[in-house]
Amino acid sequence: MTDLLKSKGKLDFFERYLSLWVFFCIVGGIGLGQVLGASIQVLSKWEIYNVNLPVAILVWLMIYPMMLKIDFASLKNWGQHGKGLLVTVSINWLIKPFTMALLALVFFRHLFSPWISPDLARAYLAGAILLGAAPCTAMVFVWSYLTDGDANFTLVQVAINDLILLVAFIPIVGFLLGVSQIQIPYGTLLTSVLIFVVIPLLAGWLTHVVLYARKGQAWFEQVFLPKLKPVSILALLSTLVLLFAFQGQQILSNPLHILLIAIPLTLQTYLIFFLAWFMGRKLKLPHAICSPSAMIGASNFFELAVAVAIALFGLTSGAALATVVGVLIEVPVMLSLVALSNRWKY
Repeated sequence: MTDLLKSKGKLDFFERYLSLWVFFCIVGGIGLGQVLGASIQVLSKWEIYNVNLPVAILVWLMIYPMMLKIDFASLKNWGQHGKGLLVTVSINWLIKPFTMALLALVFFRHLFSPWISPDLARAYLAGAILLGAAPCTAMVFVWSYLTDGDANFTLVQVAINDLILLVAFIPIVGFLLGVSQIQIPYGTLLTSVLIFVVIPLLAGWLTHVVLYARKGQAWFEQVFLPKLKPVSILALLSTLVLLFAFQGQQILSNPLHILLIAIPLTLQTYLIFFLAWFMGRKLKLPHAICSPSAMIGASNFFELAVAVAIALFGLTSGAALATVVGVLIEVPVMLSLVALSNRWKY
């Protein structure tokens, strides 16, 4: 099982410099948008039930390889990790979405009101809520590996987290957006979760089961998954370029907004890590359980947040921009928490 986590948890060249690639996508996307002008707007009209088809295809290619890593067979071991799962579930689903909404509300609608219009504040708040309601699915394998996390527990918590995501994401997002007086089409939200969570999760599980049985674990993890990784990376970069091609004029007009969006998102990441960490210490969890429990809540399933923001609010929306800023800060902030976890190892 430790070998399995190692195969999923190595921070490769792309992941380590993810923030740099996002920056290049910002520059490249803005440049593409300026060159193509209004002609690129044609892509925004390719929709079915308010879901943009080019983006849907790209996001699906991002998410499907991640779902292949989830091992639902590990759920049989959930009883061995009761206290750790208590931390994971309570932090991810009872605390994190609400602290994110509160922080975003305070910063965007009040503290940053001199620089952000009410409409943009509402849009950035919506994007932050989507990030807060989408805890990590894939990158937690990386963070757990880098902090010597327990392999069995990491697999179990990811599987349980994804099952909860299927039933909790829509009601939490709907409630928090409603409380924030942001109207959304529930049909589009439901369609988005079906396309970007349910279908790739089922496809990943079926592929996992069939290929494990036919080819074996070694082939699946050492041959099949590495072949798919470049597809996922290319899809992520293409999605970001497309987003910034549409967002270019807004960013050029308001470059300060990238920094303003990053501030509450960064504070939220550290807050959730510390809450989960000290909750784990209070429950006397070993470091190998406490660390991945804290990491899964601090990190985000930003691919899902980006996809749903685009579906609900559009490619050019402030909500989509806010979720992309989540991608921008993900790796440097999480690597700082990895260093902190290793420094606090006990």
